Amino acid sequence: MSELEAIIIGFVQGLTEYLPVSSSGHLAIGRALLGVDAEASGGLTFDIVVHIATVLSTLVVLWKEVAWIAKGFFKMPSSRLSQEHRYVLNIIVSMIPAAVVGFLFKDEIEALVTDNLLLVGCCLLVTATLLLFAALYKPARERQISPWRAFVIGIAQACAMLPGLSRSGSTIGTGLLLGCDKSKLAQFSFLMVIPVILGEAILDCKELLESGLNDIGAMPLLLGFLAAFISGCLACKFMLAVVRRCKLHYFALYCAIVGVACIIFNIL
Repeated sequence: MSELEAIIIGFVQGLTEYLPVSSSGHLAIGRALLGVDAEASGGLTFDIVVHIATVLSTLVVLWKEVAWIAKGFFKMPSSRLSQEHRYVLNIIVSMIPAAVVGFLFKDEIEALVTDNLLLVGCCLLVTATLLLFAALYKPARERQISPWRAFVIGIAQACAMLPGLSRSGSTIGTGLLLGCDKSKLAQFSFLMVIPVILGEAILDCKELLESGLNDIGAMPLLLGFLAAFISGCLACKFMLAVVRRCKLHYFALYCAIVGVACIIFNIL
């Protein structure tokens, strides 16, 4: 992997991790367009680095919320759960579906994911449909995120392991259809993904140690990390504003266009 390719792929990873357009799908598209072989170019090592960069970008943008949760969580518990404890409980509940699917079907999903543009295109069309319904749906009243709603949102996150199904699009879209408070939903969506990304990184590190380190230089890793971190910060801030205004139909149109293009490209 060249330094320019590392910057481009890192930028795409950070940007699309938060925008509801599927980071895994766009990474597959980017690698196909650049002719980058994920296995032969230190792909696993690079993936771990850029995923850690996106986690750090979330912590930087949402540092006030993270500090609030941490400060409240470690307070002496009272007879009732505090807001911070309930928030952490919702995040833990939301992790369950992705954890089960990741541990049981990680190899099968990775085999399915490998640069399959037809699958990417079909899943992008599903993402477009979900985003369109979420943008058009107007609940009678907005509700707080409860454990059962967090679990349903977690199921959407687990489904988004398929390339082309946007993780942020699936979780935010599902939350909007459940009538969750828009002002809190994007924040919850971005925080709930942190343990999942870190869990994926741990499993990838284990696989990396078993198979041996990939042959990739330090400079592509550094440039990819910086590109993912900077674009992740920008995309995270942007999406927080977009969800509050419920302007998801623009992303639905984009996903539909790219999805159709992927299907046509695969057929031709």
